[in-house]
Amino acid sequence: MNIENIKALGLWPDSKKTTTNKGLEELENLGYNLFYIGKNADLYSCPGEDAKVLLVRSDRTSVFDIPLNLQIEGKGKVQTAISNFGASFAKKAGIRTAILDENVPSSVKEFERCQMMELCKPLEAEIDGELVQFELIFRNYLTGSLFEAIKNGIDPYGLNLSSNLTEWHKFDSAIFTPTTKGVKDEPLKASSVKEKFPEIISSLEKLFNDFTVFAKTRGIVVVDTKFEIFVDKNGEWVLGDEVLTPESSRFIALEDFEKGNFISMDKQILRDFGKKENWKEQSKSLRAGEKLQVNVPQEIKDKILNGYNTILERLGK
Repeated sequence: MNIENIKALGLWPDSKKTTTNKGLEELENLGYNLFYIGKNADLYSCPGEDAKVLLVRSDRTSVFDIPLNLQIEGKGKVQTAISNFGASFAKKAGIRTAILDENVPSSVKEFERCQMMELCKPLEAEIDGELVQFELIFRNYLTGSLFEAIKNGIDPYGLNLSSNLTEWHKFDSAIFTPTTKGVKDEPLKASSVKEKFPEIISSLEKLFNDFTVFAKTRGIVVVDTKFEIFVDKNGEWVLGDEVLTPESSRFIALEDFEKGNFISMDKQILRDFGKKENWKEQSKSLRAGEKLQVNVPQEIKDKILNGYNTILERLGK
């Protein structure tokens, strides 16, 4: 289904830019046509009339939603493998994802970067009088932005958490901290979202808890994770492509966590480096389509790739 037909079905917003650039020659020759270039992955329309797209993960890397002139060789393949594992774990728990079982022929050179995706619409609903899309976040530990908020006496999700809690406090049971999905993610009252989607939230909470237990047996501490929900052509909800991956979760090696080393096995070290280099301020002068020119030490790139590989090896063993 070509991009114009996809738009006609309301499955791609007119406001979201597409490209007329040609994609990978091997895929184009098979009838897959590039129509969107993302920060870290590309989308191709598929031959035939089914509402599906081909997602091809690249080695491009971004942080803070800033496009960078940075590639980490091999990252796309490992990310795809972890995403497939997360989708399989969810499927065994009875939860569908947008990732389809079919794929391009295995003879395609970039096969290991490819995922066939069902085209779905983001879940939307009215919360407190406003129509919003959602990021559904579950946390096992108090850290990051929530810790800063609680420390300053702010209760963004209506959870009545004590301001005396210390960073890396482990909650007796996972807490739910939903936000809007948009240019700026805004906190939502957890109770309001639970009341709106009780079955979805209950299913995701169980999935998160089950995965937390499983991951620990594989030497991984799950700090938190973010789920994004979509609605298929039948009006049924499905998870997106980033399910229980380091792109949507914070994973820390168990041996590091027990030593008080809380560096997660993802792009955290790149974010820390970017803060020191003031990338957010530098990016303000970028024009549409431009990438921030950065110089990242090879050691940081190697650590990121090693972290992704460690996650894949431990989950799959």
